[in-house]
Amino acid sequence: QVQLVESGGGLVQTGGSLRLSCAASGRTGSSYAMGWFRQAPGKEREFVTALRWTGGMTYYADSVKGRFTIVGDNAKNTVYLQMNSLKPEDTAVYYCAAAKGPWATTSVASYAYWGQGTQVTVSS
Repeated sequence: QVQLVESGGGLVQTGGSLRLSCAASGRTGSSYAMGWFRQAPGKEREFVTALRWTGGMTYYADSVKGRFTIVGDNAKNTVYLQMNSLKPEDTAVYYCAAAKGPWATTSVASYAYWGQGTQVTVSS
């Protein structure tokens, strides 16, 4: 069992930055990939970015490439999402997730554990 706790959301103006954190406890380690997803009101949950611990491979949705960065700290069992140049369309609840295995994917169904979510609001 894995428990995930996100923090760092808030209100920011267009062009601003935020850093989200996701602290993992329980069955931790590098045997599973970590991802961030987001869900805006009335929309489906969508992939944002993912990290494969082995090799440090990262993956990004086209909409956030060049603006968002996922970083993992294995010693602290924590994953960070650095978000720069934020836009109003980035407004959503952001969820941290742990995959069912070591392979990082973009599919919601590939992730077994989810945090409670943290709200990010970007004002225009």
